[in-house]
Amino acid sequence: MKNSAQLVLSVQLPDDEIFDNYLSKSNCAAVSQLGLFLDNTQQEQINKPRCFYLFGLSGVGKSHLLHASSAYVAKLNKTSVCLSCAELLTLSVDVLDGLEQINVICLDDIQLLAGNKIWEQAVFDLYNRVLEQNNYLVVSGDQSVNQLGLTLPDLVSRLSWGLTEQLKPLSDGEKITALQFRASKRGLILSDDAANFLLNRLSRDMASLIASLDALDKASIREQRKITIPFIKDVLNIT
Repeated sequence: MKNSAQLVLSVQLPDDEIFDNYLSKSNCAAVSQLGLFLDNTQQEQINKPRCFYLFGLSGVGKSHLLHASSAYVAKLNKTSVCLSCAELLTLSVDVLDGLEQINVICLDDIQLLAGNKIWEQAVFDLYNRVLEQNNYLVVSGDQSVNQLGLTLPDLVSRLSWGLTEQLKPLSDGEKITALQFRASKRGLILSDDAANFLLNRLSRDMASLIASLDALDKASIREQRKITIPFIKDVLNIT
């Protein structure tokens, strides 16, 4: 089921978004709770939480942690799928049919469904089917459940039943550490000066910073050059 669902939804998990490289000391407690929740998928217990709601502002790493959750569950020999609500909105709600058979469903950016009655009802129905199958949901949003703007009270209620954790914004130091870690995994050396330059001259959200690092990685391979500030300026067209 996992492979077929991912094939239909064109889902491919980033291979560098796992728990080990989510580098944020301020969010250690939230990540630890998420890990414990996923470990519970291996135990048959009655009345344990079946949904984990994770929320925070853009750039705090919600998508990273959902991708990491799916990868972690796979190591537990459980099935999983990670779905983007942005992608779901381009599809029919029928794409959710049968997903309740998957052990852990990760649903990213649920705030994008707010006000869409058809999709809100579809996610509510999926939630109920998941409960019936004794499986699990990990859901992310940019606000607390009550502030998402969902118009289906029953869905708000369901999302409030489980565990909830809020992610705090990453500090500049944590962003630099994360960038340098990702660079090292690509065989690149990103100096403190170069990392600070990226942080100070580009958008500070991690998605944009990582996209810029990807562009620098490709250009570095193509031109066989080290990542220096002049090189960054040239590749990213920064004056």
